[in-house]
Amino acid sequence: MKKPITILSIDDEEEICFSLNALFKLQGWRSYTAQSVETGLALFKAYQPDIVLIDYHMPRVNGVEGVRRLRKLSTSVPILVFTIDENQSLANAFLDAGATDFALKPIKAPDLVSRINLHIRLLEQSPRESFAKGISKRTQELIENYLSAQSDYISAYAIAEGTGLAYQTVCRYLQHLMQEGRVVQDSAYGNVGRPKQLYRRII
Repeated sequence: MKKPITILSIDDEEEICFSLNALFKLQGWRSYTAQSVETGLALFKAYQPDIVLIDYHMPRVNGVEGVRRLRKLSTSVPILVFTIDENQSLANAFLDAGATDFALKPIKAPDLVSRINLHIRLLEQSPRESFAKGISKRTQELIENYLSAQSDYISAYAIAEGTGLAYQTVCRYLQHLMQEGRVVQDSAYGNVGRPKQLYRRII
């Protein structure tokens, strides 16, 4: 019998921890919660979770530093960050620290469960992969494979929706893929506002 997924949630809001605990147990997953990074690290060492969720605004030690410390304990466990906006510079700081992806607040149970299931599937494909330099090989392959299946240029929002990844994660990987010469960018000019950036995989 396959062992249940174990999830550690680190968030200083007691109500959120309670809700996550209930949601995950409903899914048949083991759930542990912590209201500080220090407690979260102790629980991580004790229970070796399969996936970690962490908030940015935490007492004493913020989420970015929390991710950095968690990465010292494991280079392979997926770490999903709770975020309330699409601040790309903060997202890049999290990814540089070793975060895997993001989950939006306020939390919507179906979206969060879907995001976790995505990373469980990716984890099963490559369980010991390292998240060095904020780039995951399996996440990059997911984006590249999705782009390869498209016949034309596509927006970052559409890629996020199609892959199940957060928009901030997709933007970071698109920048990396363009630097690697694996993706090209084009601009679509509408009637109003800034041009929309579109992307296509170089075959």
